[in-house]
Amino acid sequence: MASPRLLPLLLLVVVLLLPSGESRLTLDYYKKSCPQFSKIVQDVALDKQLAVPTAAAGALRLFFHDCVVGGCDGSLLLSSTSFNTAERDHEINKALPGDAFDLIVRAKAKLELACPGIVSCSDILAEATRDLVSIIGGPYYPVRLGRKDSFASHASDVEGHVARANMSMTRIIDIFAAKGFNVQEMVTLSGAHTIGFSHCKEFADRVFGSRPDPTLNPEYAKGLKKLCQNYKTDDTIAAFNDPMSPGKFDNTYYVNLQNGLGLLATDQAMAFDPRTKPVVDLYAANQQAFFDAFAHAMEKVSVLSVKTGRQGEVRRRCDVPNSLHSN
Repeated sequence: MASPRLLPLLLLVVVLLLPSGESRLTLDYYKKSCPQFSKIVQDVALDKQLAVPTAAAGALRLFFHDCVVGGCDGSLLLSSTSFNTAERDHEINKALPGDAFDLIVRAKAKLELACPGIVSCSDILAEATRDLVSIIGGPYYPVRLGRKDSFASHASDVEGHVARANMSMTRIIDIFAAKGFNVQEMVTLSGAHTIGFSHCKEFADRVFGSRPDPTLNPEYAKGLKKLCQNYKTDDTIAAFNDPMSPGKFDNTYYVNLQNGLGLLATDQAMAFDPRTKPVVDLYAANQQAFFDAFAHAMEKVSVLSVKTGRQGEVRRRCDVPNSLHSN
């Protein structure tokens, strides 16, 4: 047994060996320094959702794409410069909606007036995402705060960290596993597709190939083919990920998969793959089970490789690191 005199030293060693700064995040981080934080973010999120019904889906994608590349540090919010291409301009992120970025900009502007230089952009994104999920009917989960924003963002860091619609199930499972998520958590987080939309190019091969994807409901395939007939000349054409209840966060996405109404091939495959099918069936039958699992998985995502202390900064503007801020 260690000497009582050595215990403080041993505790210090344990703290120093922690893999990330997540232990320094707290639920009441801004209680004294910015007591209006939660209300300001919630008000901005609600206004944006009322004005743009797809805002919640956009924020959720933005948050996830940020966190899986280098951690939840707001690196995806940074703009490219003449000498650097940022994450947001990587091909896989170019479809992220401008309204999701605008939401963070608006919240940051209000917070800078209320408590200048206190609230990080990465905390705003984490909090706003949770608020929006809740606003449209999804689970409310606690968000620990105290993240710092990254100093930089590089498009070259993105590839291999975000799943693509044409990947195999094994490849997607491996991508999630590399971040510490098991198969059930992967299927759970895919449930974010209960809201939002995908552009036709993401699923065109399922309806315009030499023969339609046999796992796709024939009537649904016919409707998608009609919707997307001009997608090669108009790349803005898109379809809702959940055709049955696109504006509500619920478990209908999983019911859709059971009925051949999965928009993306990778989503539909989860209803057949023996590694994922039991989870799809569970969530299709039990919405509360999905909500509980989703809340837990989102808490886990929100602390991925967070930066604290001198590992990052509180940006004055979310799209520019302080070192380049001219004001």
